[in-house]
Amino acid sequence: MDNVVANDGDGASEHGDTKVEKFVDTVLSVGLEGKGPFKSAREIADEHLTRPGDAEKAIQRLIATHARVVGASGFATGLGGFVTLPVTVPTDVGVFYVQASRCAGSVAHLRGYELESDEVRSVVLMSLLGAGGVAMAAEFGVNLGTRAALAALKKVPGRVLMDINKKVGFRLVTKAGTTGVVNLSKLVPFVGGGVGASVNVVGMRSIGGYAKGNFPADDDVSA
Repeated sequence: MDNVVANDGDGASEHGDTKVEKFVDTVLSVGLEGKGPFKSAREIADEHLTRPGDAEKAIQRLIATHARVVGASGFATGLGGFVTLPVTVPTDVGVFYVQASRCAGSVAHLRGYELESDEVRSVVLMSLLGAGGVAMAAEFGVNLGTRAALAALKKVPGRVLMDINKKVGFRLVTKAGTTGVVNLSKLVPFVGGGVGASVNVVGMRSIGGYAKGNFPADDDVSA
């Protein structure tokens, strides 16, 4: 995994810190804002919204779309477009998590959250950790999935929010590097790894589910 780090940030080298910061920046910037042929979270969300008031059905469709993209042989074309992207992180991790970031961001957009908000972007990142992200937020006194979650994050100093993002990044790359949970590189040259594809499909669906929980539809907190 390009020797990023072997822990979640405690005592990590400066070199490791820089790599993880670039990883987090790529995951959020490309996943949410898009790049080249890779469409932004807002664009994909709007494409799945066939008519006003259909946000929940659109969310189900876009989660299914992203699960299909990471598991299908054509994941690098069409909605993906990763062949032409200068992604600066290892392909196996980068492809999956940028797609997952866009999926989570699309859910947030359809639920009425502002993707430019630093707090929303942090919750998108934490959604990629699943239960681990919920637990991490709780360490900082934030109960994800509640009405007060975004308001609580707004009270967190910017420097602390950056530290949270970096800690999430370390856990993401460590999880992928040590367990191989995310390994789309196996699908690139010789497509057909059924097991790898299935793992990534399940992973994407899980992240979509956590995004739905972390960005509740009835949350009236202004993002």
